[in-house]
Amino acid sequence: MTASDLLVTIEGEPQSAIRLYLLHVSQQMPMTTDVRQITVPQFTALKAAGKKITMLTAYDYPSAQLVDSAGVEGILVGDSLGMVVQGHDTTLPVTLEQMIYHAEMVGRAVRHALVVVDMPFPSFHLGVYKTIENASRILKETRCQAVKVEGGVERADVIAGLVSAGIPVMAHCGLLPQSVHQSGGYRVQRNEEQLLADAQAVQQAGAMAIVLECIPAAMAERITAAVSIPTIGIGAGAGCDGQILVFHDILGLSNGRPPRHVKAYADMNGLISQAVARYRDEVRQGIFPSKDQSFQ
Repeated sequence: MTASDLLVTIEGEPQSAIRLYLLHVSQQMPMTTDVRQITVPQFTALKAAGKKITMLTAYDYPSAQLVDSAGVEGILVGDSLGMVVQGHDTTLPVTLEQMIYHAEMVGRAVRHALVVVDMPFPSFHLGVYKTIENASRILKETRCQAVKVEGGVERADVIAGLVSAGIPVMAHCGLLPQSVHQSGGYRVQRNEEQLLADAQAVQQAGAMAIVLECIPAAMAERITAAVSIPTIGIGAGAGCDGQILVFHDILGLSNGRPPRHVKAYADMNGLISQAVARYRDEVRQGIFPSKDQSFQ
């Protein structure tokens, strides 16, 4: 069943299209009895094996279940939740407590994927000791396995400190959303010399992988070839070892015009709007609840 098939059900069937969609997804979910969660070494080994890595964001239990059941290798509990879920203009308002709250829900849902949690601003800007303390809380209070830190050369000491404490780190180079005020906006990053230095610095510090955001495709491909750890692209072309997008973006749930690097694989925004409108109309017309939804 496709998204188009589901849209037809809004007019032709008594059941909610959303309910049909979730039923369809649940029927496709693999049995999780024998599924083992991907470890950090297994994740990093995917590059050497020549296997492309798929990652998506998730911010709560049901979305994490759906993403995990599809078989992606990684899930990021991103501080992008500040914009996607909370409605802020940037990721800066998100707190450590909020990240732990969302990560705990996601970690409880996931059975297969490696789960990485963003360290929000400024939880890793307060010295190595405080960063380790903050990251430790994330691992202790959730079921997640790694943290993500924005920055390159200037964050190498922090990454090294985290790794020395046994905390796996995914680095993030290129466009840094937490530095949006300093950079003056969300722009493609083109300083290849600096980006290469950043990638090599975080690798030397012990990072397990690097997110490359909003970098010209050819440049990202050269950086990918220059490091031995996986690169995960978002707006960085097909030459990266893997890709990540926001859960809401691939489902067409985001408002406004999506960024160029986003591809929507469904129109859930329209689907949900039509389902809610039908519910509204049936209540007003006395159609819902019917005898089928009433207790006798």
